[in-house]
Amino acid sequence: MNLKKVILNSIIITLIGISPTVISAQELDPILNDLIHKGLQKNHAIKSNRIESEQAKVDQQMAKSVFLPRITFSGSYTRLNDDITFDDDTKALLIETQKLIIKDAIGLPFNSPFPEDIPLQEAANLQDKNILKSSVDLDWVLFSGFEASHALKASKHKESSLHYVGLAEADKIALQIIETYDKLALVKASKKVLTTTENYLNEQTFYVKKAIKNGLATPISRKKIELAQQQLKAKQIDYEHKTTLLIEVLHQLTGEPKANLRLLNPELQLFEFNAASNTKKRNEIKALEEAKKATNYKAKMEKSNFIPKVALKGHYEFIEDNLSLLDPKWFIGAGIKWHVFDGNSSRLKSKKTRLESEKLKEQIDDANEKIALSITKAQLTYKAAIENTKVVEKEIELAQETYNLVNQQYKNNLASINEVLDALNDVEKANFKLQESFYNERRAVTELLHAKGILTY
Repeated sequence: MNLKKVILNSIIITLIGISPTVISAQELDPILNDLIHKGLQKNHAIKSNRIESEQAKVDQQMAKSVFLPRITFSGSYTRLNDDITFDDDTKALLIETQKLIIKDAIGLPFNSPFPEDIPLQEAANLQDKNILKSSVDLDWVLFSGFEASHALKASKHKESSLHYVGLAEADKIALQIIETYDKLALVKASKKVLTTTENYLNEQTFYVKKAIKNGLATPISRKKIELAQQQLKAKQIDYEHKTTLLIEVLHQLTGEPKANLRLLNPELQLFEFNAASNTKKRNEIKALEEAKKATNYKAKMEKSNFIPKVALKGHYEFIEDNLSLLDPKWFIGAGIKWHVFDGNSSRLKSKKTRLESEKLKEQIDDANEKIALSITKAQLTYKAAIENTKVVEKEIELAQETYNLVNQQYKNNLASINEVLDALNDVEKANFKLQESFYNERRAVTELLHAKGILTY
């Protein structure tokens, strides 16, 4: 949503006066919604959480890839200091054996002399000294002893846990932006109160000047009003400082240009809220539950180290000439690997992970108790804020009537200028208290929505 366009529309429909409008607790100011979404896009913690979630997805792919075959091509050249051959006795034995085979083939008795014209073949080298090899190897895990499947499930639950952690972090960022936005609305409402006070003082200034001219008041009365006006200017300066600070905070939280933020004119809109609304499971609890499931599968993965693993292995030589007499051209086979005893390493790792799971269970129970307490506290704060608003509204009514009475008495010389200024100060204080009460009521509703897990934005 274009923030400038929303601000322009908001300015056009801005209501006159300082009384708040009432909206549903599930509906936020469109400008505030826009700022929250920009804040979520900018926040570094949320970005880091997304990266961790991507890492968890990579872990899942790695777990699945265990069952994919590994194919490796390799090549090498080796030169030995000499050919590897049989010893002399073995060579002689091979020559004599060759003679016997030939004589038997041509029909000569085995004890007859060997014909000189028949050539004999020298015994081949076991391995030539120049060795050039090129081959391909296949390694394929057929059964991982459930390690890969447990690792995959652990990674999935870890990803879910990180997802809920990100949502919980987003809630915190949203609460910060809502609070800052409401503070800015409170400051803006305070300005309206100061403007009302300024109008009252201007009216009194006009009257006092006229009274002094007619001999009905002294210059001291005018100076007292001037002092009150100076004090009002100090409050207005404080208002400007608070506005600047809050705009800076919103800028850091959302990245929205300060020039746009200065155009904001937020209002303290009260929420219509049913305190008895249903409660949903908080993202913090969901994150802990998913983390507990992840640790349980991790413990199973570590414990499954004792289950036999089955793999297939194959090898093929592309260059047959340089193979030794003992080397095959190719082979394929299946093997089993069984960790019968690993020094208790797997058992201890599994036990440590199970203890981590028990620790997470305690954290879940603790978080549920704290959330239940926070809901009760938020409900009480909300009720107190509503009652306080009613009380302050009565105070404003009384302060306004008192000011009108004292002001009339002053004009009839029945009250002093000090009494008028005191009454005006009471009106200002009561109006400030009302705006603060509206702010506290909004804060109480927001905290209650968050505590119940139903805050939407």
